[in-house]
Amino acid sequence: MSKRITIALMGNPNSGKTTIFNNLTGARQHVGNYPGVTVEKKEGYLRYKKHEITVVDLPGTYSLTAQSEDEIVARNFIVEEKPDVVIDIVDASNLERNLYLAVQLMELGVNLIIALNMSDLAKKMGLRIDEKKLSELLAVPCIPTVATRKQGMEELLEKALALNERKALSRREPIRYGKEIEEEIRKIEEIVRRDGELGEKYAPRWIAVKLLENDEEVREKVKASAFGQEILSQVEKSSAHLESVFGEEVEAVIPDRRYGFISGACSQAVKKSYEVRHTISDRIDRVFLNRILGLPIFLGLMWLMFKLVFKLSEPMMGWIEGFMGWLGNFLGNLLPEESLIHSLVVDGIIGGVGSVLVFVPIIFLLFLAIAILEDSGYLARGAFIMDRLMHKIGLHGRSFIPMMLGFGCNLPGIMATRVIEDKKARLVTILVNPFMSCGARLPVYTLFVGAFFSERHAGNVLFSLYLLGILVAIVMAKLFRKYLFKGAPMPFVMELPPYRMPTLKGALLHMWERGVVYLKKAGTVIFAGCILIWALSNFPYNIQYSRNYQALIEKVRDKEELVIKLKNEQAEEKLEKSFAGRIGKSISPLFKPLGFGDWKPAVALMAGFIAKEIVVGTLGTLHAVGEGEESLRGALRKEKWPDGRKVWTPLVAYAFMVFVLLYIPCVATIGVIYRETNSFRWPLFAAFYTTGIAWILSFMVFQGGKILGLG
Repeated sequence: MSKRITIALMGNPNSGKTTIFNNLTGARQHVGNYPGVTVEKKEGYLRYKKHEITVVDLPGTYSLTAQSEDEIVARNFIVEEKPDVVIDIVDASNLERNLYLAVQLMELGVNLIIALNMSDLAKKMGLRIDEKKLSELLAVPCIPTVATRKQGMEELLEKALALNERKALSRREPIRYGKEIEEEIRKIEEIVRRDGELGEKYAPRWIAVKLLENDEEVREKVKASAFGQEILSQVEKSSAHLESVFGEEVEAVIPDRRYGFISGACSQAVKKSYEVRHTISDRIDRVFLNRILGLPIFLGLMWLMFKLVFKLSEPMMGWIEGFMGWLGNFLGNLLPEESLIHSLVVDGIIGGVGSVLVFVPIIFLLFLAIAILEDSGYLARGAFIMDRLMHKIGLHGRSFIPMMLGFGCNLPGIMATRVIEDKKARLVTILVNPFMSCGARLPVYTLFVGAFFSERHAGNVLFSLYLLGILVAIVMAKLFRKYLFKGAPMPFVMELPPYRMPTLKGALLHMWERGVVYLKKAGTVIFAGCILIWALSNFPYNIQYSRNYQALIEKVRDKEELVIKLKNEQAEEKLEKSFAGRIGKSISPLFKPLGFGDWKPAVALMAGFIAKEIVVGTLGTLHAVGEGEESLRGALRKEKWPDGRKVWTPLVAYAFMVFVLLYIPCVATIGVIYRETNSFRWPLFAAFYTTGIAWILSFMVFQGGKILGLG
């Protein structure tokens, strides 16, 4: 009979925790949110030696003194859910700092294993870790691992199973804080033990230590208990006494004692076999983080990324485009011609959703490129490079990380602002995050860049849009900090992980995790949006035409060109008199000064509020590109005004893309802004101010281009 156990993975950010999670669970993963919060929850599953093992990848955290929501979620899972085994992944090349979290986990009395990850890097740095000695000193199994090479994974599982069988191993001798502090801990601990419910649910010693550290989350739990007032009263007395003894607050003394314990253990178990030389990371950073060269190199790498992504995806998009054309033609021949079901399947589903699916390759390749930069350690350098600039606008590098995440999707980018402790900086970061060009906008760019710009310039145009989004975000952040949210930013120390060679499996898993969200959208939100647009463009069904097209077609049935022309005129008039046409014509004058004053792009932009990908799906539906060889790109190139002028030119296309980049965030983003700010004021403000900026900049692009003779 198989046994079920739960293993929780903890560790500092950039310690290799996610790589170990991927090594253990492979593709058997589930990603969701913890109940009641927006922090991501990752669970994986594996079967090992007749054991069904659930692995929970907790958010990266430096300690169990919960401040941000990530830290609260990680700690509460350990304290409340009580996993069978906790594996703390530490960076072996930076052992003293990383062991601080391990020491706090030891205080909790959990079944703990320490994974000394990146042990190969530690050796290269001249560090020799005696794992056996360290295990004895900490009374915790310490196992060397190299996550990028899958070394030590089986040892971790073996030790986890053994530890789960022998609960007595968790009854280790606690860390001692000295006679004075220990006496006060004992006094608080005795009262906690008398409170049966509190004493059984949590380790009494841990509760006492956290109360002396003035942990707000623990204070709230104690306050609600039966002996809450008595416990807190004792804490006040103990804190006052200890402050008089040490001359400083006890919440500062306790961490010092922990670091003293860690330092003593490391001095005995870690030896330097030679003078630690500058690491490869240090040598690379001399160039990449150079005050003069750092920013140009960062921008150059971003430019190269977009250039390569566009070039590599073009053939694959062509294959999908061809397949969608064939599928529309095939299904169109099976269904009754000119029937509603024919129009729904061919124009609504194939023309709408199919137009969006064409861009799956470029979305996945972009996510793959970002995953490689992230796993290599360079993405953190991007935040460091931008830190100086961010300080000038009243923010810091930590704000740039959520903005970088916004390139994938604005939702996790906005959620990631929870790590920013400065409330003003956090709100500013939330308000400018929608300017980060998310993956949902990429299909729009790819459609128009591919249709109106040569392959030679495509990457440059794409890069310019992403750069424009960053520049607008920076300018608006500066204005917000100067006029709306005044005050200097809180100081922040940026941590730079060592450079690592990304693993193919890890990069592909990260790409899939992000890319599958796009596929799910195509099957749900985008599908529903395209059906809605199809309905609006096909009803009312029986309209009054200005001419008797059927009679005219009968007269010229032998002249194929005239028949096609009349059918196109009939289809165009039907669209213009549909609900979509009426809505589009009512709002299209707003966009005339921007160059795209036709009603079709107006409807597409309105549909884009549901999800930005639907802009492409809407244009595909309105241009009826589901059947035949005609692609949406081809249809846009051929579209003309009644006077023969082309509706779309490179200048108009670029102005349209600028508007899509900057205008109102999608409905999901508006919802998450409300959730994160707990106010209707800020999502409404974001909706209106982003659209206003989009109109102004799009106007400047189009009118400025005309003045320069680019139109």
